[in-house]
Amino acid sequence: MPRTLVVGYGNISRRDDGVGHYVAERIQDQGVESIHTMVLQQLGPELAETISDYDLVVFVDVYLDKNAEGLQVISVESLYRPSAITHSLSPSSLLALTQALYHRQPRAIIVAIPGYDFDFGMELSEGTERWAGVAVERILKIHDETEEKPGGAKN
Repeated sequence: MPRTLVVGYGNISRRDDGVGHYVAERIQDQGVESIHTMVLQQLGPELAETISDYDLVVFVDVYLDKNAEGLQVISVESLYRPSAITHSLSPSSLLALTQALYHRQPRAIIVAIPGYDFDFGMELSEGTERWAGVAVERILKIHDETEEKPGGAKN
């Protein structure tokens, strides 16, 4: 049975920036045995070992784009890009590190949710919370589709 890891990340003290945490917690509440979740402030290199054990990794984060509206689901390609902040990695760099260290490369996607309010606070804005619900449904559907296909991860 393919295993899925949902990684919600962002700053929960900056309203919509915490939507990754919110979605991961809602996924965990579903109680799907083959889906595991974790919440983080940022993606660090130590996560490479963890994701090497999964067939599908879903990174959930917020995005701010005044011209875009709606949920974005983006396939992640393994590509290392140096960062000015060495303790934080992009999903693509994290996949490249996982491949280099553990010779495994799970399928990975980013589920990006629009954010509207980044002021201090713990509550999501109404619009972001609405899109978070859509994200939960989409992630569960993607997981179900992955279970139907044999061999979810690339080695």
